[in-house]
This record gives sequence, structure tokens and C-alpha cells, in this order.
Amino acid sequence: MALAASLFLRQSQSLVMTPQLMQSIQLLQMTHVELNQFIEQEIEKNPLLEIAPAEDGVRDDYPGVDDYSASGGERLHAENTGSDESFQPDLYDSATEGGTGGAPESFDGGLDNIFPDDAGPRSADAPELIGQWKSMPGGGGDGDGYDLDDFVASRKTLSDVLNEQIPFVLPDPVDRLIAQHLVDQLDEAGYLQGSTAETALKLGKPVGEIERVLARLQELDPPGVFARSLSECLAIQLKARDRLDPAMAVLVDNLELLARRDFSTLKKLCGVGEEDLLDMLAEIRKLDPKPGTRYETSPSEAVMPDILVRAAPDGTWHIELNADTLPRVLVNRDYHTAVSRHANRNSEDYAFLNDCLQTANWLTRSLDQRARTIMKVATEIVRQQDAFLMHGVDHLRPLNLKTVAEAIKMHESTVSRVTSNKYMLTPRGLFELKYFFTVSIGSAEGGDSHSAESVRHRIRTMITQEAPDAVLSDDDIVDILRTGGVDLARRTVAKYREAMNIPSSVQRRREKRALAKVAAS
Repeated sequence: MALAASLFLRQSQSLVMTPQLMQSIQLLQMTHVELNQFIEQEIEKNPLLEIAPAEDGVRDDYPGVDDYSASGGERLHAENTGSDESFQPDLYDSATEGGTGGAPESFDGGLDNIFPDDAGPRSADAPELIGQWKSMPGGGGDGDGYDLDDFVASRKTLSDVLNEQIPFVLPDPVDRLIAQHLVDQLDEAGYLQGSTAETALKLGKPVGEIERVLARLQELDPPGVFARSLSECLAIQLKARDRLDPAMAVLVDNLELLARRDFSTLKKLCGVGEEDLLDMLAEIRKLDPKPGTRYETSPSEAVMPDILVRAAPDGTWHIELNADTLPRVLVNRDYHTAVSRHANRNSEDYAFLNDCLQTANWLTRSLDQRARTIMKVATEIVRQQDAFLMHGVDHLRPLNLKTVAEAIKMHESTVSRVTSNKYMLTPRGLFELKYFFTVSIGSAEGGDSHSAESVRHRIRTMITQEAPDAVLSDDDIVDILRTGGVDLARRTVAKYREAMNIPSSVQRRREKRALAKVAAS
């Protein structure tokens, strides 16, 4: 068979991921903080974009601007017919006004640069900014100067706190150099990561000298810093409290037995009774296993809900978007019209301005579509989880992304992006949208399926209410759940229990019996 080249004309459809489409997809999964940062970057690059004020109305800081229209998201204002130059006198004319009759007042002829304390009250450098900057000269209402409430001291780090104490315990400069090297090896929890042998090798000092300096550093505040293990950290804190007796030292050295609640072995090793052992455990619970975290410098970010849900008078739920998380971006079309009127249509400036207009229109449409999509997903979640909002976590229904996506006629990936890092404030509390999507657990009686979160809540409640003489094993929990209509395997119960940091039945039985004996005596 002969081979020959030929031409075919074929028509097909395909989805092309343009840069703007990819950016629109990324906007869906952005938090409100990330969204604000993105909008600020776009406003810096695009002269046609701006943020609407908190309250609509006349803006005093921009003369000639009437107001902002609430429809269409576009800024409407009249052109400024006045000239700004009438308010800005020529610097040279004002400086030379009056001829040679004397130095003008604008010259630096006052005494404030020579005798600052004797100088008269200074006028504001920029009167229009007085309301925003109280520390500006003349910014105070009574002219008293700086407002100390506007200055906040920075938080001290763990290194700052330790470096302030080191000169008092180590007067020798060589010891301070070793101490500084050890401070640099601390982690966020205050534990020493490097070994003394490595430090001695790097500094060319004997290991004993490094150990001596380390022993002095372990006396610093907060107690427990420079420890190399959890046992050493607890021992340092107990020593500072004068509670490190021989029995307590043995208990600290056998923390693995304490984790298993092996009280009988601990009583033999420590040589104490059950009541004394429980007192020692209570003493250990008061200690801080991570003393350095109190000086953690990373800022804690407050979670702001994206959706607000409250009960309506007619028994339904009122769902709305949080306006604080939705920045209002406006397009200044009047500015585009005014500039385009005088620009050459073939120039680069005209092309740049048209690109800015297209980008601004795309951004406003994308933000509006993002808000509508979040509202659709949140409404469907509330409809699916109505029983949870009414009665609590026991009535949380199993839900997956496919169910919500089919209900609102969107793709599962879109729903997944919307529910990422978004929060809903309900009468039951603040929840991430991902919280409402849980695995379905089959029913033992062929009825409705159960949510994995509600099953975990049942397990936690049963273990909390168990008596010391009737501690539930994993098999007992499986039987009780099966009686309640939940078909769950024993290994799944054990997995849920370990995920909630609940010890085994053997460990719980030891602890509860010991507490019961002490309470009875």
C-alpha cells in the first residue's frame, strides 16, 4: 500500500486555560487576607482600579468627586473644573516676596533649630494628614506633642530574654561566647538541638567546659530552657521549684511508663504509695513541656468568617456573605474617558490604558463571580446540614463534594476550591466549610448513613461518661454503636480513639481506679 500525504479539515472544541482563567480559579481558593493582598497589588499596577470607601458619599479628601454609585461597581464623579495650581503658590515667589527688606518667615530663621526647648509650637507639616498621624508636630489636639499610645513595643524573642540574663551568670567573655553559640542552637520550644561534643569541636574547647556553661544556662528563665530532652526539661523545672527528690527523679526518668499508665511499676520504682504517686503526677502536669513557646514571635491571625448564618423568624436560615471579607473594587471609567480623549489611538499609552480597562473589568467580574459561587456552595451546605444547625453534632449528615456539586450544577474541583480556607459562623460556632464534609458510615440496620464526625463525637461522649469499674473496651464501643445503628469495625474505633488522643481501655482503667481510690480515702 502506497503512503501519501493529504490535508484534512477538522473542527473540534477544547478548553484553553488562559492566564485570566487560571487567575480566576486561584481567586476562588484565596482567603480574604490573600485576596486583599492581591487586590492591593493590582491597584498599584492599574490606575483605573480603586477601593470604594467604607461609607458611600462625598469624599472630602478628593475635591471635585461627587460620590460612588452602588450599581455596576463603577465610580461616578464630575470632572474637576478648578485648577490645583491656585492652591499651590510658587515656592520661589513666596520665598523672595518683600524684596530685600528682611528674611521671610518661610526661611529657617526660628530658634527651634538652636534651642529646641525654647521654640514655639510647631505647625503641622501637612495639615490634611493631622487626623491620620497623631505623632506629627501639630497633630495633637492640644499641641502637647507625641502620643505615646501610638507606639507599641515589639515583643521580645527567646534569644532577647536569654541574652539579657547571660551577663549576670557568666562574667567571663569566653563563657559568654560559648553561651551565645548555645543560644543559637535553641529551637522554638527552647530545647538544645546540637550536642556539646559538636560545640566543643567547633569552638576548640573541652567538653567539660561546654557542659559547665550549659549547666549555668539551664538556670535561666524561663525554667526548662537548654534542655536536651523532655525528661531533662521537666527535671530542670522541678529543681527550680525544689521538688526534684529521688522519687520524682525516678518518675521523670521513666516517662514511657507514665504514658502507658503503668502505675504499679512506677510505685515500685519510685518507692511511694498510690496517693503520693498521684500527687507527683499532678505536680508534673503543672510544668511546661515547651518553655520557649511563650516567646513565639509569629503573629496569631484571627479567623474571620466568610459566611454568616443566623436563624430567621420563619424557622429557616438567613445566609449572607461577610461584607468585611469582600473588598469592593471600583473601575474609574471617567478617568479612562478623560485620558483617552487626548491620547493618540496608535500610541503605547492608549494601548496600555485599554489593557488596564480590560484587566479592571475582568477583576470586578471575577470578584462578583467568586462571591456568587461562595454563596451558592454555602447555601447548599446549610440546606444539607439543617439538622446539625438545629440539634448539634449528633445530627451531622455525611456529605461529599459530589453531592454539593451536582446540586448547584458545578464541578467538584470548583466546590473544593471554594471550601478551602473559608469559614462559616453559625449559631453552633465557627466552622471551616471542610468540616461539613465527612465520610459516610453505613448503618447496621439498613437505615440512613452516619457522619464520621458524629460517630467520633459519640465515642468521645461514651468514654467521658464511663465509670472507673466499667471502662469500655474497643469491642464494647463497637457493640454499643451497633445497637445505636452504626456499623463500625473495631480497628476503625481504635483509629478514631487514637486520633482524638484518648488512651486505651487498659490505660484508662489504671488511671480511673487510682483516682477513685484516692477519692475514696
